[in-house]
Amino acid sequence: MGHVDVRPAPPVEDLPAPPPRTPPKWRAWLWVTVSGALGALTGAATFAVGGYVTLSGNVKHEAVTQKDLGGEARPQKISKALNVLIVGSDQRNGANARYGKFPGERTDTIIVAHISPNRDGAVLISFPRDSLVRLPACPAKGNLPGQRPHVGMINESFNSGGIACTWRTIEGLTDIHIDHFVKVDFTGFKAMVNALDGVQVCLPQAVHDKKALLDLPAGRQTLKGEQALGYVRARYSLGDGSDIGRIQRQQMFLASMAKKAMSGETLTNPATLFGFLDAATKSITTDPDLTIGVMKDLATSAEGLTAGQIRFVTTPWRYSITNPGRVEWVQPQAQRLFRMLAADQIAKNVKSGEQKIPKSQIHVLVRNGSGQQGLGTQVAAELEQRGYHIVKVEQAPQPYAKTVVAYSGNGESRASRLFRELKKSRSRLVRTGTTQTLILGIGADWNGMKPPRTLDDVEGFDATQDSCTAS
Repeated sequence: MGHVDVRPAPPVEDLPAPPPRTPPKWRAWLWVTVSGALGALTGAATFAVGGYVTLSGNVKHEAVTQKDLGGEARPQKISKALNVLIVGSDQRNGANARYGKFPGERTDTIIVAHISPNRDGAVLISFPRDSLVRLPACPAKGNLPGQRPHVGMINESFNSGGIACTWRTIEGLTDIHIDHFVKVDFTGFKAMVNALDGVQVCLPQAVHDKKALLDLPAGRQTLKGEQALGYVRARYSLGDGSDIGRIQRQQMFLASMAKKAMSGETLTNPATLFGFLDAATKSITTDPDLTIGVMKDLATSAEGLTAGQIRFVTTPWRYSITNPGRVEWVQPQAQRLFRMLAADQIAKNVKSGEQKIPKSQIHVLVRNGSGQQGLGTQVAAELEQRGYHIVKVEQAPQPYAKTVVAYSGNGESRASRLFRELKKSRSRLVRTGTTQTLILGIGADWNGMKPPRTLDDVEGFDATQDSCTAS
């Protein structure tokens, strides 16, 4: 097998455009969490008129017209599901200036939240920030220059034409009719975490990261404020150092955050709940039609929605060979995913509970003993594309003749799942060691991985999963 230089995205500051930015993916949970918690709050006698007015006054609005979105050229709405575009803003003025200044406003988090018609299932599809896609024309608006049709990074649209251009871009790429948008402020994350009195995480190994101001032991712990922000922003001191690995870690953090926000200890404590909602609503901007009242009505109708019925997936992707540091969508899997969501077919999979061992809970250490330089990084990237959690990539202490998947304890089912995705060579499955992390030892016989056959081969996870249940 020849070596293909498919590497994790380099630091953004090493690329010609856009300017440096940080990608906290925690914003993805906000809309679902706020809606669910707000529904519980409105059902309680403690939700006084004054509190409702306060929350309503917190939310900012920005108008988006049908003309902005292309008028009759927009995708038709073919189901009664609700689709909400969620973006995270890295605007660096005001309280955000401490994280570095640059002109304009950028987004590196783009997600579509799909809520089923009966409000009994939700799927949040994220779009990798470095995706190379065909961008549409968007007119100049205010101090924004507008956008000409071209192939570029998906997050260019926001800086060129604002939320309306991003909305138009996503509808054009996916053919999904978007009903509302939510834009989330960069610094609100810390306030939400603190309002919950911290969020619990579990680390497979200690972290010492001077840049992120992190000094954490291995194991279970509760993170607050700056420590939590540092954890979701850190890159090189955790996992394999790639941005995709960081996205996985951030999503798991958000799962823990969402579970706590939806738990009895939060929903039955008026002060805690209101503090969380106050912090959350101060951080968002929506279209004028998505008011607190609409969120309340939606949340009330979704009162029975559980964490297990909320699922996160990522658009099927691969690292670009022709454009290093960029991402391309895998077809036809991506378009099939979008069609399923537009027709409200994907939510049925959420309710079925079909997934037994989420790949996000399968931790893998990749050890390259093949003799091919860079192959370990390439294999790690492919495993991440399929949903596995990469703990680390390292060089083997000596060459391996055969590829081995090693496990210990009760890890045989997880190891077997990974082993079945490898192309058959002389590779073998062995029980060894004392760690719950799987070890993929890449040998000279490495023959690659089997191509994904279905959407299930590129998995997400539901909101019951978090880093403290991964093993």
